[in-house]
Amino acid sequence: MIFFDTNVLVYLFDADAPEKQAQARELVKQHTLAGDASISTQVLQEFYVTVTRKLTKPLEPSHAYRSVQNFTATFSIIQLDADLILLAIKRSQKDLVSFWDALIIQAALREKATLLYTEDLQDGREIEGLLIKNPFKSTK
Repeated sequence: MIFFDTNVLVYLFDADAPEKQAQARELVKQHTLAGDASISTQVLQEFYVTVTRKLTKPLEPSHAYRSVQNFTATFSIIQLDADLILLAIKRSQKDLVSFWDALIIQAALREKATLLYTEDLQDGREIEGLLIKNPFKSTK
């Protein structure tokens, strides 16, 4: 399994970053076809807020809603719960990452993902068998 952080999904709709948009589309297509992609409820929430409020050309809420619906039908979804939150608190202290990044890491580990695609963490870092990869690293 692989795990997508929010930024990968946001780039699907970010016309201001056409290279990253193309890379995100190819990556999501590849893993959708393979059936090995997962995200968490945190990713769904962050995605909705980001694409409706933070893009230069925000999505209409109804379009963002349909996108979230599509993600829930396409990806394996990890539900956040109290145990995951407690593990994320410990992870953030242990690995010196933000709580929100720790929650992403813990959700990926719960899913037994071996690869986490994100821009927000150190490319190439490995945590308990989870490799962190920035798929946009070579993009300017």
